[in-house]
Amino acid sequence: MAPKIWTGLVLLNALSGVSAFWRMECRGRTTVSRMDPIVSLGTTAQHAHVVHGSSGFSESADYDALTGGSCTSCAATEDLSAYWTPAMYFAHSDGTFELVEQVGGMLSYYLLRDPKNNVKAFPKGFRMIAGDTNRRNYTLGDVSQPDPGQSSWESLGQTTQDALEQRALGFNCLNYNKDAEASLYRHFMPDKAYLDANCPDGLRLELAFPSCWNGKDLDSTNHRSHMAYPDLVQDGACPEGFETRLVTLFYETIWNTAAFASSDGYFVMANGDPTGFGYHGDFMTGWDEDFLQSAVEQCTNLSGVLSDCPLFTLQDEATQNECKLESMPALLKVENVIGGALDTLNSLPGNVAIEFGPEPASAGKGSGKATTTTSSSYAAPTLTYQPASSSSLGGIFLQDTSTASPTSTSSAASTLVPSVKAAAAQDSTSAPATTAAPTLSDSGVQYQVVSTEYRTNGALVQEIVYEEAVVYVTEDTVTTVTVSPPVVKSEHKKQRRDHLVRHRHHAGGRLI
Repeated sequence: MAPKIWTGLVLLNALSGVSAFWRMECRGRTTVSRMDPIVSLGTTAQHAHVVHGSSGFSESADYDALTGGSCTSCAATEDLSAYWTPAMYFAHSDGTFELVEQVGGMLSYYLLRDPKNNVKAFPKGFRMIAGDTNRRNYTLGDVSQPDPGQSSWESLGQTTQDALEQRALGFNCLNYNKDAEASLYRHFMPDKAYLDANCPDGLRLELAFPSCWNGKDLDSTNHRSHMAYPDLVQDGACPEGFETRLVTLFYETIWNTAAFASSDGYFVMANGDPTGFGYHGDFMTGWDEDFLQSAVEQCTNLSGVLSDCPLFTLQDEATQNECKLESMPALLKVENVIGGALDTLNSLPGNVAIEFGPEPASAGKGSGKATTTTSSSYAAPTLTYQPASSSSLGGIFLQDTSTASPTSTSSAASTLVPSVKAAAAQDSTSAPATTAAPTLSDSGVQYQVVSTEYRTNGALVQEIVYEEAVVYVTEDTVTTVTVSPPVVKSEHKKQRRDHLVRHRHHAGGRLI
């Protein structure tokens, strides 16, 4: 029998060097309130946060309080951690404020990034912050241009912790009818005009946490200096003194900015930041350390789907949404943090001053508003839309390939990476599902499944089956069969974000 040669060698080469991960879906939100037990322990916080995770969260929450919670708003019942970021508001031209709708809760990626394959679980009592709430500018050059290649960061002097922290922020413009931008592509919040014109499905805020630990301190005075970023933000080498590699956390939160397309005003974070440079997030572990270490070592399926790891006990979205705080301070119970036509909010919660910079924010209280002069005089940068690709830089699963290219031993090789464009469907009540892949029926052509992946465009779940055609080689001739396009099956279900390996780009605004 003639030997078989499979096309698609470029794709198969690209699979080398991938890292395992899982997505912790936190569809429920335990609260929107001015609580922050890391920065404002035991007292009311300066600004409002959206909080996900353990019902044991409070102004004075610690590890014991979180693990003593009766429920979690996340998908795995073993995860009693707390995840929080500033809320997003819309400042109407009449001086009122309204909380922007949060779409799909929060996704927190657990990325097992370490060249030595020695990732450690968060120790009991561990906590940290990523980002700087007072930052109002960008110091690494022209923020309206894409990042330079990662291979040049060191020579440009851009591997300091301050530089890496600025690169760890992302504001992803969502348009599910286009191939998506890479994660961490844009490091500032676009202005409303840009959002209205280009982002009909909202804005995804992204935040990468440092993963290099000093190996001894569970916290630090500024809640950041016990941790450091590796020299490529999420990959690369840890600095001296921070050699212990913990799980890399990556937050995603989608905000429905498109709902305000017909309104006059601008978007601002709850910490008084309309620029995005001061975006930040907090994390406090609520995992049993031994359990999380077992998950790090055993949950290595490249799909990123929690259900692919039998260690986790999963709960559905409805159950996640039922989980709320067990206690709330009396003052915060009655504080208006929502706004809108029926509940007027005349300043940001906490009366936080809105400061456009470029000077660092004063972190003080003010009118809770920005005057017409200050808001109109600020000009947000503009970074042209650019779809992600396997050679793009800055993405969470994208590598700097400027110095290497995959090779193939067959002229018939194909990348087999399709362009997927689909409109989002609306169905938030039923669980996502996929069915068996259809069989291609090309007469006389044999195919072999290479891989299957799942992509989400808005609320449209797609199963994509990659199949390769067989090439039969004889002594006299080589007959090449063209690779068919991937089979795409769509399930109109609730929002679900399933992701694959790092060499691929986004699809429909979701990370894969």
